[in-house]
Amino acid sequence: MTIAAIILAAGASARLGRPKQLLDWGGQPLVRVVAEEALRATFDRVLVVVGGPAQHDVVAALGGLPVQIVANAAAASGQASSLHAGVRALPGGCLAFVVLLCDQPFVTAALLDVLIGSWHTLPAPIIAPGYAGVRGNPVLFAATLAPALLAVQGDQGARAVIGADPTRVRLVPRTDLREQEDIDTLAAYEQLRP
Repeated sequence: MTIAAIILAAGASARLGRPKQLLDWGGQPLVRVVAEEALRATFDRVLVVVGGPAQHDVVAALGGLPVQIVANAAAASGQASSLHAGVRALPGGCLAFVVLLCDQPFVTAALLDVLIGSWHTLPAPIIAPGYAGVRGNPVLFAATLAPALLAVQGDQGARAVIGADPTRVRLVPRTDLREQEDIDTLAAYEQLRP
């Protein structure tokens, strides 16, 4: 049974003004911190989707980690292209996968394992952390939703697929809002950095 992680790390970081994937986070590039945490979880494979102007530097930042680098030559067209690249690279026999964002440094292996464990216990097409009933990230998808995710276009992620049918979404209750902190602006980075 294969469960994979897809880390989206090809964004242009327009609001930040520089590649957020490479920001220093406790002495390591942010993308490496997120990848190392995913590797601590019980995934069978970790895929990191990279592309755009920072691709070479992101690949270097991940040096020595047992991750599969997936190039996204169409990164400039928006997040959907990264999602497509990751989904297309999933290993044969993959039954589910978790989509992580490279700008959420407080997502832990423990949270990832809660999502995976919930899927093993009571499979649902979509499993996500819920904070007072509000869906958060990362999100686990059953592989049966791959075609729907491949149909997403432009600069959007999986939101439309998740919202298309709320009955197929199961939220796992969480209370630590810090897990949802993300780095979109320089102010957020300065406030949150270790």
